[in-house]
Amino acid sequence: MELKGKIVLVTGASKGIGKNISTTLAKEDAIVVLTSRNKEMLGKVQEEIHSSGGKAIVIPADISKEKEVLNLFSNIRDQFGRLDILINNAAALVTGGMLDFSLKDYDKIMDTNLRGLFMCCQQALKLMLPRKNGYIINISSVVGFKGYAGQSAYTASKHGVMGITKSLAAEVYKDGIYVSAILPGGVDTELAWYARPDIDRSVLISPKDIADTVAYLLHLSDTAWVDQIYIHRKAAQPF
Repeated sequence: MELKGKIVLVTGASKGIGKNISTTLAKEDAIVVLTSRNKEMLGKVQEEIHSSGGKAIVIPADISKEKEVLNLFSNIRDQFGRLDILINNAAALVTGGMLDFSLKDYDKIMDTNLRGLFMCCQQALKLMLPRKNGYIINISSVVGFKGYAGQSAYTASKHGVMGITKSLAAEVYKDGIYVSAILPGGVDTELAWYARPDIDRSVLISPKDIADTVAYLLHLSDTAWVDQIYIHRKAAQPF
């Protein structure tokens, strides 16, 4: 896919993986719509993209809130009339054992990681289906197929992301819309520092590796499509 002029929405774009995806695609002349809850940090990402000659706009939104998701996509429709690529990257994580885990934290995780992603996919389809063209990439996790102690709610959400990805991919590929998942394990971000303080940061995956994987998926030829890619630390056990 030629990315020049493509309209790309990246959720959770203010830092970490989302920021790296945004700057990487902007360098290929995509027009990147940056969204997250933090307007100030989004502005800094936008400045970085603009200083490198790229194009980006900021539309702050908390994707766990339906009204803000609807406003986000309404803005995209009004400004561009279309959406070519959606990168669902925004995520929330709270760790803790099952016995004492609060339903408030459970809902926080599910509202962002699963409900928010579902709503973004739904709204993106409304822009993609009429044109019979589009690509949705969901950033899942190694816990999309594995499980770790103290991460039951987060793991459930990422298993759910894989369920949405698989079902949606089967539903819309004949309409020219493709859906893939990337499942990283141990990326050098605040989320990983919090979840796995036992892991030396020097062996964590670079967020740029995830951004480059997104670019790889988008650059496949018209006859190729990848369902999912699992990326783990070199220090982790293979398979």
